[in-house]
Amino acid sequence: MTQTLRGRVVSGLGDFGKWIELLRDHYERITGMILYPGTLNIELDEPFELPPGCLRLEAAEYGGRVSVSIVPCRVLGRRAFLLRTDRNASGAGRHPLTIVEIATDVRLRDAFGLSDVDEVTIELTP
Repeated sequence: MTQTLRGRVVSGLGDFGKWIELLRDHYERITGMILYPGTLNIELDEPFELPPGCLRLEAAEYGGRVSVSIVPCRVLGRRAFLLRTDRNASGAGRHPLTIVEIATDVRLRDAFGLSDVDEVTIELTP
């Protein structure tokens, strides 16, 4: 069963992009896609809890300190991934549980002409 999330585009902190670029091979191995080095931040009306059985990039895999849960999804008909650090998932990170970060192989803002406050639907795919 597909879960649908709805929210609004918001500006992000710009941090995830550098990590996607640095860890490109790891993300490609896990997702099967070369991700654009940046995410689209979506603010949801309700907090989002990660589903069980997420894909994972473990800190130990790359000698780092941050592990990331990776949830396959579709945004604007495009295959994508919801990324959330363990710290953000615990509520102790820089983003509240109402913010999700979406990564795919293009810069979504450019590809779809998105601006802050535009509404976006995210379909989580099993």
